[in-house]
Amino acid sequence: MKFVCDEGVDRPIVDALRAAGHDVSYVAETDPGIADEDVLEFATRDRRLLVTADKDFGELVFRQNRLHHGIVLLRLHGLSPADKGQITVAAVVEHGVEFEHSFVLLEKNRIRIRRRPS
Repeated sequence: MKFVCDEGVDRPIVDALRAAGHDVSYVAETDPGIADEDVLEFATRDRRLLVTADKDFGELVFRQNRLHHGIVLLRLHGLSPADKGQITVAAVVEHGVEFEHSFVLLEKNRIRIRRRPS
């Protein structure tokens, strides 16, 4: 799968996704400081799932009705970055296809998937 990880995503999550064979663009490496709107536009245009810890993307999607290819909002507070990476990869393995065109809330013991209306 193809991902773009927002710059607030812990590096071990990026590394874990790459180690699992995914194509991952990391904002912290390519364009730090880029606006959320531009990150979302890039992810959508390149058909990448956006992985973020920034709740502002929910605002863009639900209030501004912005198009997206899929957003995974990480709410993995209190875990080590390595554990966050393992949980993220496990969720992608188990549910990744469902993440496309959805807004996903990924928590330690729960995944909520909200499909974008057609």
